Amino acid sequence: MKKIKYYYNTHTLRYEKLVTPLHVKLLRFFGFIATALVTAFIIVALAFRFIPSPQAKITEMKYDKMKENYDMLASQASTLQQQITILEKRDNQVYRSIFEANPLPDSARIKLTEKKNEVQKIEAINDEQLGNELAKTLNNIRERVNYQFASYNEIEKLIKNQGEKLACIPAIQPVSNRDLDRIASGFGMRIDPVYGTPKMHKGLDFTAPRGTPIYATGNGTIEIAGETGDGYGKHVVINHGYGYETLYGHMYKVKVKPGEKVKRGEVIGWVGSSGKSTGPHCHYEVHVNGQEVDPVYFFYNDLTPEQFDRILKIASTGSAKSFD
Repeated sequence: MKKIKYYYNTHTLRYEKLVTPLHVKLLRFFGFIATALVTAFIIVALAFRFIPSPQAKITEMKYDKMKENYDMLASQASTLQQQITILEKRDNQVYRSIFEANPLPDSARIKLTEKKNEVQKIEAINDEQLGNELAKTLNNIRERVNYQFASYNEIEKLIKNQGEKLACIPAIQPVSNRDLDRIASGFGMRIDPVYGTPKMHKGLDFTAPRGTPIYATGNGTIEIAGETGDGYGKHVVINHGYGYETLYGHMYKVKVKPGEKVKRGEVIGWVGSSGKSTGPHCHYEVHVNGQEVDPVYFFYNDLTPEQFDRILKIASTGSAKSFD
């Protein structure tokens, strides 16, 4: 049964039935609906703001995992960059120094790679940049690794060339001298045996019986083989490359011909006394970049340290008169 409400009317001084107008009922109805809608909107907004949806939770978990993986990869990338920097330093200061090669300028490396502090940069970037920055970091490392590989390939060539160079540099005595008693005259000022005046002796004189084999002291190409009228008689000049030449004078007989390739230890002729000579011997010279140098410092391949010390003394205290 519907309740009937009454109110006291002060004008008529009696209780009268309370009747609510239609427009008031409509206002109350629409006010209730509006309040309900606003309340529902607020509740939904708060729910979306503070209560993540299942999809949002999955997305957040994926993001956290991606961020964790990124941080790990970024750390590894930083370690790799440090290792590459050490390799680049060793490349410049160690490996290339051994083979007398110019170090790679940093500008050459920077052309291919940008030097960045990726670890500090991670903290400043937004979420959308994570993948791009990681790709740039790894690309940076890849380019530096490729460049370093190219450098090491060049060093391998230097190693190969260095082996060839060592085989070409004069390193043994031109005649067999096991007892170290065949050096008769050393490098320096000596008395000319013909004119009796002081003269620069540009090599070493090895006394030996006529017909004693003379050996190439390093790999090279024969430039001169025979007489040229310069006082060396029948002689041989070998171009070893790398700025090195050797001369073998006063031969009895020459075995090789110009343009022929020879190797260290190969017989190129035999001891004699041709040309301006006072007795059978081999006059031996070493030229470096066109300048005569003391050959005694180029016997390290077939002498012990004790023998080398002894031959130094013999060469410096030998006869004051040369054989040529």
